[in-house]
Amino acid sequence: MDRRTLVLLFLLLVSSSLGSSSSSSPDIRVLSAERRIDLTSSIVRVFLTLKVENVGASQASDVLLAFPPTDAEHLAILKASTAEGKRKKKIYVPLSVNPTELPDTPNGAHLFSISLRNPLKTGEAAVLEVLYIITHCLEPFPAEISQSETQFVYYHDSAMLLSPYHVMEQITYIKTPSNKVESYTRVDPTNRAGTELRYGLYHDLPPFSYSPIIVHFENNNPFAVVEELVREVEISHWGNLQVREYYKLKHAGARHKGVFSRVEYQSRPSISGVSSFKHLLARLPPRVHSVYYRDEIGNISSSHLRIGSQKSELEIEPRYPLFGGWKATFVIGYGLPLQDFLFKSPDGKHYLNFSFGCPLLETVVDELTIKVVLPEGSKNPSSAVPFPVNQQLETTYAYLDVVGRTTMVLKKRNIVPEHNIPFQVYYDFNPIFMLAEPLMLVSAVFLFFVACIAYLHIDLSIRKS
Repeated sequence: MDRRTLVLLFLLLVSSSLGSSSSSSPDIRVLSAERRIDLTSSIVRVFLTLKVENVGASQASDVLLAFPPTDAEHLAILKASTAEGKRKKKIYVPLSVNPTELPDTPNGAHLFSISLRNPLKTGEAAVLEVLYIITHCLEPFPAEISQSETQFVYYHDSAMLLSPYHVMEQITYIKTPSNKVESYTRVDPTNRAGTELRYGLYHDLPPFSYSPIIVHFENNNPFAVVEELVREVEISHWGNLQVREYYKLKHAGARHKGVFSRVEYQSRPSISGVSSFKHLLARLPPRVHSVYYRDEIGNISSSHLRIGSQKSELEIEPRYPLFGGWKATFVIGYGLPLQDFLFKSPDGKHYLNFSFGCPLLETVVDELTIKVVLPEGSKNPSSAVPFPVNQQLETTYAYLDVVGRTTMVLKKRNIVPEHNIPFQVYYDFNPIFMLAEPLMLVSAVFLFFVACIAYLHIDLSIRKS
């Protein structure tokens, strides 16, 4: 085989490899995009419906989503699904979403890849339902308000959907808590009716189209942010599950200025301190018992517990109402029946099935740590969490412990109520270890009585010989 033949074969292999790499990134276009942005609380929820079509020469196995850097930094939840079936038999099948990168992405946009359940052939279309939740993106303005003023916030976004694909048709709806909207950016066509703003319909948008908008509106909902939450779940095979939760709570809204007047606050509750909050609702599991609520000073009696067959609700009231910038620290503890949360897998392992996240409603948690304290003698611990978390093992010591208790520590940042879904912790446990503490108590009592008897029978007096 001469040199010319080798060169031709090399060029043929290179061209075929280039063709395969280009076919792995088929062309997609968005036929229609409908975005609904919910601004009725301190947490921004966006519901996106995309109808995409494969206009390339090869199959498409994934679809890309793009986010501005600020949104990607505060992105708490990103879910995607597709509908299967028709009408009453329609079901939504979840799809896998993972971060990805492409070269030359404009303005530092962050990309996420949605893996399709069935790859799209040339000319085929699919409808995707996307939910993403963003925290800390509502900016109070003015940044400081007095006790009698209402709270206004800024929301920054784009009138047009940021997408790496050509968008044929797109519309955006923005829902505010009330019709008190101070101002908003107009990008024709723009319409406002009551509590809803509509941007679009926009046609024939090139990839990565972006048109910045600002909405300035009233939002007096509680901006409750837990800066740090530590949940300790202690398992006892004697039949009880003990939970302790340590909170560092902050009002993240417009900072309070001036002097606080409790007389005015109580005499004009509908006007004075309208943006503050003095009640928080915690949704606890059913059959909860031995509930307590305390802070550094001691027990706080201003709480109400309602126990039901499906859920329990604990309404707590801090010692003082929280205004913007104010903080409070407290502890909530309760017990639960072990049989409701501890089960045995087919391979003989014990596993705890408990809820992740924070039980306080409509609350953002900046940093969450869950410590699952396993019984002494537990081995081979592992966890199953439906989203990425940082995991580590440590040892916890309690009364009468000999070697300490293995503790599974799970950490995650930027937690929202949608994270309150079950997770599991698996471990091996020999029931013989349940006798360790009773045997130690019996041995200690026995040795004490032996020492007493020996003391009574020993003559320690000094006699002359």
